Amino acid sequence: MRTRAFWTIAPGRGALRETALPPPAPGELRITARASGISRGTEATVFAGRVPPSQFETMRAPLMAGSFPFPVKYGYSVVGNTDSGARVFVLHPHQRAFNAPAAMCIPVPPDIPDHRATLAANMETALNIVWDASPLPGERIAVIGAGVVGLLTAWLLARIPATDVTVVDVEPARAALAHAFGCAFALPEAAPPERELIIHASGSEAGLRQALASAAFEARIIEASWFGDRAPALPLGEAFHARRLRLIASQVGAVAPAMRGRRSHGERLAMALALLAAPELDLLLDQVVRFADLPDRMPGLLAGGLCHVVSYED
Repeated sequence: MRTRAFWTIAPGRGALRETALPPPAPGELRITARASGISRGTEATVFAGRVPPSQFETMRAPLMAGSFPFPVKYGYSVVGNTDSGARVFVLHPHQRAFNAPAAMCIPVPPDIPDHRATLAANMETALNIVWDASPLPGERIAVIGAGVVGLLTAWLLARIPATDVTVVDVEPARAALAHAFGCAFALPEAAPPERELIIHASGSEAGLRQALASAAFEARIIEASWFGDRAPALPLGEAFHARRLRLIASQVGAVAPAMRGRRSHGERLAMALALLAAPELDLLLDQVVRFADLPDRMPGLLAGGLCHVVSYED
């Protein structure tokens, strides 16, 4: 059997490459893709060739192929069917058909549509951020950056009793999403001060500066962005020390310490899929693009929007 996969072959350039697909090895399943999600933050960095050499090994996706910077087959959000007809989620690049270890094929609950299920990798990241943040009922919280991960994190935090969650973003249009998810919204110039917990998910230096400016005494700032090869400059000589602020990195590659040893990676992903039962999360789904059109469309898709979905229907 032969199949096709999306490869990044040069900065800002992708192509569909055909390859032979052998029969599944023992312990593997054959998956036929139904939909895949584009994770804009990380995939934009990979697509631009901005993964620093020091992070080549760290940033490898579970089932990627090739090597950084190019050519590389990258991605981690596919919903598909096994040969037996079971619907599963797999951390695999964009590809029409593939083999994957059975242990990495997580069943998709029957009440969750394909396109919403592509949010599972982002929901897993958001869940890990919340575990890293250890939020308390009643805390004043800011989530800076209303991308998919930021909004999913805000949605989770808003479900903790008595929390006051404000989403901060430069795009006024994101206010409707914040309100639909049970949160307040503010532009950066109107961001509320004295936040006891701040999640930074904007991927920008300005956003991280805003996090420092919005922090209360001894606040926790959870850095959920990945800057790739950029080096943001921060005002750590101002109120950072006097306010005893804590800047904590959150990265989905390891289960957060609060749950490490209690939940495996697979259990965390299964929990993320179960959380997608909420129909309002469909608001995060953006453009749908045919797999055959992905090389031409990928630059524009990575330039803006929320969760773009790749459809494998002919």
